[in-house]
Amino acid sequence: MGADPNPPAAADAALESVSVLSEETRRRMYAVVRRAGRPVTRDEAAAGVGVSRKLAAFHLDKLVEAGLLRAHYEHTDGLRRAGRRPKLYEPSGVTVQFSIPDRRHEFLADLLMEAVLTEGRTEDARQAAVRVAGARGRDLGAAERQATRPGRLGAERGLTFCERMLERHGFEPLRETTTRLRLRNCPFQPLTAKAPDLVCAMNHAFLTGYLDGVGATGLRAVPAPTPGECCVRISPAAPRQPGAPSGS
Repeated sequence: MGADPNPPAAADAALESVSVLSEETRRRMYAVVRRAGRPVTRDEAAAGVGVSRKLAAFHLDKLVEAGLLRAHYEHTDGLRRAGRRPKLYEPSGVTVQFSIPDRRHEFLADLLMEAVLTEGRTEDARQAAVRVAGARGRDLGAAERQATRPGRLGAERGLTFCERMLERHGFEPLRETTTRLRLRNCPFQPLTAKAPDLVCAMNHAFLTGYLDGVGATGLRAVPAPTPGECCVRISPAAPRQPGAPSGS
């Protein structure tokens, strides 16, 4: 959860990719290029699918526009020679993943991998995972604060910052009030069902860390397990009692 593995445009790009691949001929052509293991020409792609060169060019360029293929001009043997070089197509390396509701299993796996690699001698696996989640949240919040310099964040403005981040990470935030967020989706399902206590503790640590990093002192992450939803909500922080330590 530090650098966002799914930036704001990622969901739109994934949807565009799915839309492009919904056409059968285009999908078959994409498969031909991927299986080739080398850049292919329009003629080769056309022959692989059994369509005209002109139609192949149309579909190939649509795949390039969607970011699924990349194209360049070069002779197929790599040698320089006179004459027009053919346009070659190869996979862009983009992985297409799209689901409704949003699922971020690689996100959870990344956290757990770091926890395994950094587990301290005085920690168990659960403690390491919660520590990593909290640190990632703080890093993300601090980075957003550094980039936007929002000044003092009260509960309502802090919630706006948190809402954008939660949307990017697939939590489907819903404002119940101006200062309370309900998270309608757990992006780690169905894996959460295998270890609900662990994943919920990581979610809570991540969101607590984010609020701390972004400086939203008027908000807190509150455990609120709800079937089919995230186990955490964002609510106003309780007023600090006079004379109480600042961390209370």
